[in-house]
Amino acid sequence: MKVGIFGSDYQSDKQVQIKRVFEQLQKLGMETCVEKNFYRYLSSKLNYEPSVSALIEENNFQVDVAISIGGDGTFLRTAALVGSKAIPILGINTGRLGFLADVGPTEIEDTLNDIFKNHYRIEDRTLLHFKIGMDTKIYNYALNEIAIQKRDTSSMIRINAFINGEFLTTYWGDGLIVATPTGSTAYSISVGGPIIVPQAKTIVLSPIAPHSLNVRPLVIPEDSRLSFEVESRNTNFLIAVDGCSQAFPTGTKFEIEKADFPIKVIKRYNNTFYKTLRDKLMWGADNRI
Repeated sequence: MKVGIFGSDYQSDKQVQIKRVFEQLQKLGMETCVEKNFYRYLSSKLNYEPSVSALIEENNFQVDVAISIGGDGTFLRTAALVGSKAIPILGINTGRLGFLADVGPTEIEDTLNDIFKNHYRIEDRTLLHFKIGMDTKIYNYALNEIAIQKRDTSSMIRINAFINGEFLTTYWGDGLIVATPTGSTAYSISVGGPIIVPQAKTIVLSPIAPHSLNVRPLVIPEDSRLSFEVESRNTNFLIAVDGCSQAFPTGTKFEIEKADFPIKVIKRYNNTFYKTLRDKLMWGADNRI
């Protein structure tokens, strides 16, 4: 089995867990490829040079399994590199909360053993496709969300929203989040959006600090075609795709729709979304004790 390793470059306090991943992969006899920048970080900052068969540069690679070591941000970046390759991704959490990267430090060896035995399940996660009639510097696919935001703190923006060509409303406020079920526990939840199970075939529109109290998050079918036009007193606004943003001129029209390929996420059989909610959000925990 050929495994690709991806990671972030700010994990100096997590080097023990990182080394355990490489040592277990070597023990299992897996062929290991490592993202070039992550390997440089390991060798130069952590003085650790794992035995690898090849270095991965950008998205020019093909492996059986991709392993993301870090938090959910690292997982999102790994997903962007994997793109439409249909390579399943395992998230090992050395960050904080971790809904995507949900394999904890105590589970590393057992999880990698399961991968080696092909004893795991794969969940298909919906992506959003951001379509605009100009060149962009950001990746046009989002696993979590696409956020439309004002660029400064002075005035609101107005977002004219259409669903399947029908006018929905004009959102007045700081912005709007268009999230997948996967992204419902990310930025969207922080502005009052609902938690949606990953298998639900939906998209949620969550306004950011809306000017009207009557405006609430809206859940729509995932096959809906969304189109927008942004108006503002400023000359431009921001669009952030999974946290990577770019400014666009006010008046720009663009569309958001379900991508024609999913991201495949590796889960252990005993690790369900509901268990993750209980563990990460501490549902049912009594802090008074």
